[in-house]
Amino acid sequence: MRTPLLFLTATLFSIMPALGYAEDMTPAPAPAAPEAAKTFSEADKAAIEDIIKDYLVNKHPEVLMQGMQELQKRDQANAEAKTKGAVTASKDKIYNDPNTPVGGNPKGDVTMVEFFDYQCGYCKMSEEGIEKILKDDKNVKFVYKDFPILGPMSVTAAKAALASARQNKYVKFHDALMAKKDHLTEDMIYQIAKDVGLDVDKLKKDMSDDATAKIVQDNLTLGNDVGVRGTPMFIIGEQVYPGALQPEQLKKAVDDARAATKKN
Repeated sequence: MRTPLLFLTATLFSIMPALGYAEDMTPAPAPAAPEAAKTFSEADKAAIEDIIKDYLVNKHPEVLMQGMQELQKRDQANAEAKTKGAVTASKDKIYNDPNTPVGGNPKGDVTMVEFFDYQCGYCKMSEEGIEKILKDDKNVKFVYKDFPILGPMSVTAAKAALASARQNKYVKFHDALMAKKDHLTEDMIYQIAKDVGLDVDKLKKDMSDDATAKIVQDNLTLGNDVGVRGTPMFIIGEQVYPGALQPEQLKKAVDDARAATKKN
């Protein structure tokens, strides 16, 4: 079965000029107007399809690959720009929400925000680096955005963590939950709460409070608004970093944010 002419023609003529290629791999002139295709006979169209196929598949397959890579770069750049704009528009909700727990130095010169899920293995991979940054750098403010997207137990863990803030043990409980590598259960969550010194009966009561559920929902809405597609996602300074970060990557991101602040 022939690949549809319009797809092949669009592929070749959209990719080649963008990359600067013509048939002989020299800079290409602008392609002819698409309306010209309407005058081709069926035999002409079949011949053009064969020429395009031969060019892309047999003679210069690297052109197609380079074109796809270029399109991916453009898509990524567009997505990053959109996310950065959304972050700027929502900065008060991200950085200054009074209902969001804060660690590190609340008056630090660099703010690090993490959207995370207690069931997320990649979040737990990043935790060692986060704790090291907060231990070594006393001028970093850390904003905890509980973002439970991996099932009902993620929601339970998030509510428990947020409720623990009412007993002034959020960070300690958070770190203990992140240290647990097993799949969480309610019994595990409450045992960890007990281990870090929380009043579990009070914790359960505070978890059921509508205000706790609202914080979770607000975080989910905010994450959707700023383009969080998975956990973890970091916002460090004004830059967005999707995915797990190694300790050295976290340090560099903080250093870069601090340098950018000094320039401004």
